[in-house]
Amino acid sequence: MLSARTFRRLRISILLLILLVVATNTWLSRVRTTDWQESLWVVIYPLNGDGRADTQHYVDTLVAEQFSSIGQFFEREAVRYGVLLDEPVIVQLADQVQAQPPELGQSPSLLDSVRWSLSMRWWAWRHDNWTGPEPDIRIFVRYHSPQNRDVLAHSLGLQKGLIGLVNAFADPRFDGQNAMVVVHELLHTLGAMDKYDLASGYPLWPDGFAQPNQVPRYPQLQAEIMAGRLALSERQAVMPQSLDEVVLGPRTAVEINWQ
Repeated sequence: MLSARTFRRLRISILLLILLVVATNTWLSRVRTTDWQESLWVVIYPLNGDGRADTQHYVDTLVAEQFSSIGQFFEREAVRYGVLLDEPVIVQLADQVQAQPPELGQSPSLLDSVRWSLSMRWWAWRHDNWTGPEPDIRIFVRYHSPQNRDVLAHSLGLQKGLIGLVNAFADPRFDGQNAMVVVHELLHTLGAMDKYDLASGYPLWPDGFAQPNQVPRYPQLQAEIMAGRLALSERQAVMPQSLDEVVLGPRTAVEINWQ
């Protein structure tokens, strides 16, 4: 029989091996999704976030074409940066996911965030109902009725695990803004960083401005995708209505290996 010391060493060795495999797989996924040699397959998984009947009706009527602006955005911006792919991102729609994802509490500590990230990755693996080709990136969109006055929780994108959790409104009038949030979180999974002030939400100059060298600087006519707001003046910024009003800036292009 193995001694207690030998058994403990064996357990530690197995754990280290598992961690090494996970780390290697994460690194390989990161390299594969940002080499831009092939199209990225992105699958959208809808959820009813508030349990309301009007939200469910919206989820029931979702079709893949409602997310077509996402692929069009990447095609348009890829041309500007010389990325030689006809379809950098291909978006598919999965069936509704019935279970709710783990919650990240208010003002989480670093340990809380790490625990949530691991729980989210486990939850996403358990509830992946997509039956097509293995997706590169999974985006879970949790819909809420615009009649619900609760403020939507912050959306999140995990580079480790290539998972996004988007909180969105269940109304066709918000499809454009919902698509913009999906793209924002999708880019987080690819390594892009936020380009807005965390306290105010105002775009950071110059990287958070679509036209940082414009004279006069205001109003900006487009928004940078990782800033998420259109700067109209030094103190006023609004959310664009669709991806037609959004560009992918040079700094973001560097972060996702487009430059």
